[in-house]
Amino acid sequence: MSDIIRRDPRAEWIARNRLHPLHAAMQPVQHSWMGPNGIIRKNVHGVGFIGPNGIKRIDRSGAQQGGASKRSAAVEVQLPLHQVPQPAFYISVVPDMVGGRLSSHDRDLLGLAHQLAGTDGAVLAVVFGEHKENAFATAGVDRLLVLEGEEFSGYAPEQRVQGLRAVDNQFNPRHWLLPDSRTGGGEMGRRFAAALGERPATRVWQVKGEECIGRAGAGLQDLARPLARLILAAAECAEPVSETRHEALPVELSTGVARSLSRIEDLGAVAVDPGAIPMAEAEFIFSGGNGVKDWTLFHQTAAALGATEGASRVAVDDGFMARDRQVGASGTWVTARVYVAVGISGAIQHLQGIGACDKVVAINLDPGCDMIKRADLSVIGDSAAILQALIAAVEAYRNEAKRDAA
Repeated sequence: MSDIIRRDPRAEWIARNRLHPLHAAMQPVQHSWMGPNGIIRKNVHGVGFIGPNGIKRIDRSGAQQGGASKRSAAVEVQLPLHQVPQPAFYISVVPDMVGGRLSSHDRDLLGLAHQLAGTDGAVLAVVFGEHKENAFATAGVDRLLVLEGEEFSGYAPEQRVQGLRAVDNQFNPRHWLLPDSRTGGGEMGRRFAAALGERPATRVWQVKGEECIGRAGAGLQDLARPLARLILAAAECAEPVSETRHEALPVELSTGVARSLSRIEDLGAVAVDPGAIPMAEAEFIFSGGNGVKDWTLFHQTAAALGATEGASRVAVDDGFMARDRQVGASGTWVTARVYVAVGISGAIQHLQGIGACDKVVAINLDPGCDMIKRADLSVIGDSAAILQALIAAVEAYRNEAKRDAA
């Protein structure tokens, strides 16, 4: 177990928010207080700490340097469980799941669904194919339906509409919610609405009672209309779920999904230059900082890995990378699945920018820098030697794969 103190910003926020249901549990134990006569009273049982051998120790200096006190800041918050044993109705959500994970737009959509479900309804999330998400419970999903199969893989909007129609026939949701996005939700929602013969409410950014408000007039006007059964919601349509955790119980279709005669042929993914991918959408980012001395070798490594290049603010200010490649609070906030930081010490702005990344790999000479503390995997050593070894390992792997294929 690491002795590094990890801050929990959410726990700190709950401790400050007096209206939060867990506020009282997050308050520190009061060891001394002033009595009614002006005399300081002390709780003698609350003084001290538990030592490594399980014996209570008292530090008269007040430093309290015990193992338990070191981790007092990292309090694990256990959110209250929201359960719906017998749902009166369902609110179905079809998230985009870009990269197999819930996006911020998807989480806003689940927040709106939780708002529409209230206490009697359940939020049903419909996901196509394999996914990598493990936070459905904290995102507000009460029931999870995963439609797997080759017929749903790739670009298959017609077959996916058939799957949604099967879900509609079995669960009869009160409302359908899809993201009005360019990553699939907008097209899927309009196709599904045409299949159901219903008129969807599009570009919805707010729901009030029995009325929904959407953007109109090139986004310059608001259009209010009665609450539709099928809603295509914009980003930030509601606050994401943060106060409760949900069951995310798996459910299945009682009948199979009818096969549709596809009129669309998916020719597969098209190779894209990693340098042309926007930083905010990149799944694999190879980022360099002040510790990189050989930038030619850095570019060669990024090309060998097929990663999108990024940089710290110092590297950008020194002219080694373009301004649009800067990662951090003062640059671009990234959500990559893998983020490799080469020679980056880890300023607070940079750590904020990579806070949503799944896996962080740090290559640095300083084992005590903040980036090493943040990383899931750290490599301590000279960056040039490590990058050369990395290129050699990638080439050896590819050559072996070619020999096996031959």
